[in-house]
Amino acid sequence: MASQRRYAFALSKGMAPTLLLASLLTVSVSPISAIAQDEGDGPVVQTAEGPVRGFIKDGVYEFLGIPYAAPPISTDPTAAPCSPTNLRWCPPVRHERWTEVLNATAYAPICAQTNEFGVFAGPPNDNEDCLFLNVFTPKLRESGRLPVIVWIHGGGNVDGETPGYDGSRLAEEGTVVVSMEYRLNVMGWLAHPALDHEGHLFGNYGVLDQQLALKWVQSNIAEFGGDKDNVTVGGQSSGALNAALSMVSPLAKGLLHRVICQSYCPAPLLPGGFSVELPTAEARGIAFSVAAGCGSGTDAATAACLRSLTSTQAETIAGKGNFIGGQGIIDGQIVPSQPMTLFANGQFNHVPLINGNTEDEHTFFLAITEYNSNTDNALRTPTTAAQYVNHVNATYATPPYPAGTAAAVLALYPLSAYATPELAYNRVGTDSAICGQRILDKILAPQIPVYVYEFDDRTAPFYFPQMPGFTSLAYHTADIQYLFPLWHGGPDGIEHPLNARQLDLSDELVAAWTNFAHTGNPNGHGNKPWPRYTTEPGPAWLRQDLRGLSTLTDTQYSALRHCDFWDPLAFVLFPTP
Repeated sequence: MASQRRYAFALSKGMAPTLLLASLLTVSVSPISAIAQDEGDGPVVQTAEGPVRGFIKDGVYEFLGIPYAAPPISTDPTAAPCSPTNLRWCPPVRHERWTEVLNATAYAPICAQTNEFGVFAGPPNDNEDCLFLNVFTPKLRESGRLPVIVWIHGGGNVDGETPGYDGSRLAEEGTVVVSMEYRLNVMGWLAHPALDHEGHLFGNYGVLDQQLALKWVQSNIAEFGGDKDNVTVGGQSSGALNAALSMVSPLAKGLLHRVICQSYCPAPLLPGGFSVELPTAEARGIAFSVAAGCGSGTDAATAACLRSLTSTQAETIAGKGNFIGGQGIIDGQIVPSQPMTLFANGQFNHVPLINGNTEDEHTFFLAITEYNSNTDNALRTPTTAAQYVNHVNATYATPPYPAGTAAAVLALYPLSAYATPELAYNRVGTDSAICGQRILDKILAPQIPVYVYEFDDRTAPFYFPQMPGFTSLAYHTADIQYLFPLWHGGPDGIEHPLNARQLDLSDELVAAWTNFAHTGNPNGHGNKPWPRYTTEPGPAWLRQDLRGLSTLTDTQYSALRHCDFWDPLAFVLFPTP
């Protein structure tokens, strides 16, 4: 059951044991009307769609592979768009009802994807019937509702899956955890005039999947002990970006009540941090259709041709060109405008926010580059000095950046100051992204409660194989395993347990995240080590480290990450006051 360690973000002295006791009592003795307990077969919960059977593991009820939408496939591409036999590149529709008990004791197949990020995700597959979700809960239906955490996995919106995200640790602290699969890559983020003019919501199919999962929560989570009026949407990397897209989406109003962004919410200077304008997305979609041999004919013929592709064909073609950006698409309805503009103008769902990053975000992307440099691990090559200089010049020596920007970057981050070129490259990539994210924090802080953190455990276990000359540090995705036990990327990743000090830090994070889900504030009662973000004098940032939790002022953090240098460059890309 839940850890008995004492930690800074603990709830009040009487609250956590009461919660734990309630969980134990529910497991052992409570007869609950929502459960049709079959003899020894596991708990059965009646959802709006039909009954599902789960199992109990270490005091947590788990229900895996529950369908929340009809399969988004086209068995008849010539049928009317978005009719029951023609649902590819259409908004998701609720799954039809069933009457027999559905066995929800194993993860369902993940969504179609290739393998873009080394051992992060996978395996590659062509499965389109993938809109399933999972529920972890310490109790089932009874008086007193628990807050809900809905988790959106990352992966650049091209990779990723829910197996491996074990929600039981968060559930042990009195929350109901839901994770879902959603359409990825070309299946989830395709804009094309032939599809966009069919009269339905379009382009952001992955976001629509996530929002339908949130609607499923509204209809069903009470049966799993959850409170539909207290839903925290959290995610990491593109999962954080997607959480932020629902934060600015009018269609998500009332579906979420708090948001957690772990590396990153949309931010200037972050590639992919902005959503793509519709003309650009449609131009990419047209190029994709031409590459697929569907580039001529009427809109109806083009749409039918695209929907007649096998998912393997579609994924293969998408992988050969820059057809899908993995970003939200500004369609005018799901995502009305650039998220940063909407945030600056106050046009978003005003809910409390945790927004944070790891200290060394960019080492993860350098690991992917080195991993993909050779199939023989001994022959994989780290970033060279020449590659570092070439990268800086390729990124900053051309418009819209002012003349001299690349030289200034190289002067601020000289190779001589770092043990390896990769470490210099890491600081450039990480600092620029973090400072851009800080601009978002400054925009939001006067409007909503914002809590900002940096995860700084530079000894965090890394699930890639040990590669020549590579140092992972506090890499992008490092913090996931502190919330979801033994998470290790994907099935090819290497599982490493946390050590005793890291388990202590894990307890701190779990307590803060679940406190936030309960109240919108990550601090426990009578305990306020995590300050609300402000640009005024005083603590503003929380640093999460094995040495203990500490705080920094915004001025201190800005100096640490050279934000005075990066901020003007962010405003070149996003000219907001």
